[in-house]
Amino acid sequence: MRISQFWQRMYEQFGEPYADSLARDHVIEGLGSRTVQQALADGVSAKEVWRAVCDTFDLPAAAR
Repeated sequence: MRISQFWQRMYEQFGEPYADSLARDHVIEGLGSRTVQQALADGVSAKEVWRAVCDTFDLPAAAR
């Protein structure tokens, strides 16, 4: 998954303002207690980050 695809999915699921806030502020246990932005900056793949977001927010299968 490309980073642009990741952000497109984030915006589709959460809306742009909330997706940006979530990525910056919400700590996700599945990412080693990091935020989305921290995980991406640390080199975690966009696909792995997306899976953690899906699991954390219990997104429907169609979004995965």
